[in-house]
Amino acid sequence: MSRYVVQAGWKDAPHLKQEDIDDMAKGISPHQLEARMNGIPTLGSGAIYPVPEEDIICDPFQIPGWWARAYGLDVGWKKTAAIWGALDRDTDILYLTSEHYRGQAEPTVHAKAIKMRGSWMPGIIDYAGTNQSDGKRVMTLYENEGLNLIRADKSVEAGLLEVLDRLSTGRLKVFSTLQHWLGEYRLYRRDEKGRVVKQNDHLMDATRYLVMKLHHATTRPVQNTGAGSAPGDYTTGY
Repeated sequence: MSRYVVQAGWKDAPHLKQEDIDDMAKGISPHQLEARMNGIPTLGSGAIYPVPEEDIICDPFQIPGWWARAYGLDVGWKKTAAIWGALDRDTDILYLTSEHYRGQAEPTVHAKAIKMRGSWMPGIIDYAGTNQSDGKRVMTLYENEGLNLIRADKSVEAGLLEVLDRLSTGRLKVFSTLQHWLGEYRLYRRDEKGRVVKQNDHLMDATRYLVMKLHHATTRPVQNTGAGSAPGDYTTGY
């Protein structure tokens, strides 16, 4: 037997008039209203980022070469996730542009996928090691694969506030193609005791790492072809 899922909201109910929808919408928070209007799953008051998707999603576009780039990387055996960001320094808007989302694969497999986006970009890494020595070994494995890595700041609440501030002020935008990221965003929540629910949050964690150390983002190196430059000399381009 086959299965399929249908998402339907108030906009899809032919028996509801606009005045009925306006009346029901009174007193509902923005993220809850989106769920009821469009049938998109949400978590109500437990949502960590109560910002409507329509406020943060944008269509993909060609990233200017002078924008600073970096990625956040959350490493684990069950799931390894990476999120790439491009920063427009003129507006201080961070655009999330690409994602890697795969489980049960060796570092060589993940590293190959990451380097395809550009091995020159710095990555902000966290790893699910059982202890500090395990973590250092994992980071070394990825560095040996040619990745330029910086250890993540794991301050959870401070990181969540940094991300929320960007989302709320329009300084964090997400390409509409990032379906794994959007799936986690919709379910990212706190439990009844106010603790972050650690399930399906790998890209959310990677985003937090990226935002917390965004000052490490850099522009694409370009070959300096000026007089007197030696082959292989590079300079930062804008």
